[in-house]
Amino acid sequence: MIATIIVGLVVLAALFFALKGVLKHWRGESSCCGGDGIAAPPKKKLDAPILGHKIITIEGMTCGNCKIRVEQALDEINGAAATVNLHRNTADLAMTRTVEDGEIRRALAGSGYRIIKIETA
Repeated sequence: MIATIIVGLVVLAALFFALKGVLKHWRGESSCCGGDGIAAPPKKKLDAPILGHKIITIEGMTCGNCKIRVEQALDEINGAAATVNLHRNTADLAMTRTVEDGEIRRALAGSGYRIIKIETA
C-alpha cells in the first residue's frame, strides 16, 4: 500500500514537470532547437516606403527561437523586413522593392524550415 502511494506520487511529480515543460514550449519560452534562449535582435527598419507584402507559410517552427531564426534569415533580404507569427506558422515580409519568391526560398534554404506557400498580400 505504501509502495503504491510512493510510486503514485513519483508519477504525479514527473507528469507535473512534463506538463510544465510542454506549456513552456508552447509559449515559445524553451530552447527546443538548441537556441538556449537566444536574444531577439532589434527589429529591422526599412528606409524606403513599403511597396507590398508577401505572406509566407512556413513549416517546422516550434518555439520563440525558431521565430527569431526565421526573422533573421528573411531580414537578410535587401529591401525586406519580416515579422513571424509563430502560432499561424506565417511570416509577413514587408518589401520596399519587388522580392522574387526565389530570393525568399534561398534565404531559408538549409535552415531546417520548409516553405509551404508564398502569397502576395
